[in-house]
Amino acid sequence: MADYLTNRRPWRLMPCLALLLPALLLSLPVTAQEEPSDGANVWKIVEEQWNAEGNGDRKWPDRLLADGFTGWDKDSPAPRDKASTIYWERFLERQSSMVAHELYPLSIIVTGDTAIAHYLYTSAFENKDGTIDMQNGRFTDVLVRSDDGWKLLAWHGGEDD
Repeated sequence: MADYLTNRRPWRLMPCLALLLPALLLSLPVTAQEEPSDGANVWKIVEEQWNAEGNGDRKWPDRLLADGFTGWDKDSPAPRDKASTIYWERFLERQSSMVAHELYPLSIIVTGDTAIAHYLYTSAFENKDGTIDMQNGRFTDVLVRSDDGWKLLAWHGGEDD
């Protein structure tokens, strides 16, 4: 017994660790795959907003914008609340319609119940006269988690100069 106390050999635990460590490591990827990441859920909302607008879905602001929403497009003189955003979306729908778009995510940051998504876009709009206008630009969207999932709280961006 005295020999055991004075001559401890930690390597005696190695066979146990050799069995436990792989079991632990193998269980981690399964857990990570079962739940989608917050970043993926945030990006899904960003894409849903663009797709809804492109498909002529007039109800997307009520579904995707948080009650306290404020957005500021580069071509707006000031930030717009939810009601103003809906008003101007309706006006712009009568001028042209989005016929194609592609989004390029740059960065998504999630901290607690707040997320920020930075991305670039390319979009094509068909005007009333049938001409197509192409745009390239960038946006930063701020989202908050609600009982109904992620909602857009703010955005800023627009067409590049």
